Amino acid sequence: MSWPTPWDTPMAKEALHGLEAERLYVIEQCTLAEIAGRLDVSARTLQTWKSRGDWDTKRRAYLASRRSFHEELYEFGRDLLANIREDLKEGREPGTGKLYTLGRLLGNLLKVKDYEDVAAKKEDVAKGLTPDIIRLIEKEIGLTGDDGQA
Repeated sequence: MSWPTPWDTPMAKEALHGLEAERLYVIEQCTLAEIAGRLDVSARTLQTWKSRGDWDTKRRAYLASRRSFHEELYEFGRDLLANIREDLKEGREPGTGKLYTLGRLLGNLLKVKDYEDVAAKKEDVAKGLTPDIIRLIEKEIGLTGDDGQA
């Protein structure tokens, strides 16, 4: 007869891996299968934790906050540009700080937008196979004709 270790109980596993599993799901956008492999926790257990901790709501909120950051930067840039325009219109020197900030902002705005787009696509991929992907797989393995019909 083998005795269970203290880490074999469900509460101990959650105490040991729960926060990391949630971080992987919410922030890193990992699937439950990926997390199960990394942490040696069953997908069923992770599903329970996910439901109890409302990880899907947290994931959506995190992604929404990440996606909207470029919009905030864009709005800040518009306000800064309007301020510089007003300075020029009034015959005032806009100041090197404003011009430097606008230049740096414009250079990084597209990088932030690209990052957010990648994060959004990763979320979409994590949702599963789309009909288009299924058709492509069927075509690749010869389950459909050249016209894409099954």
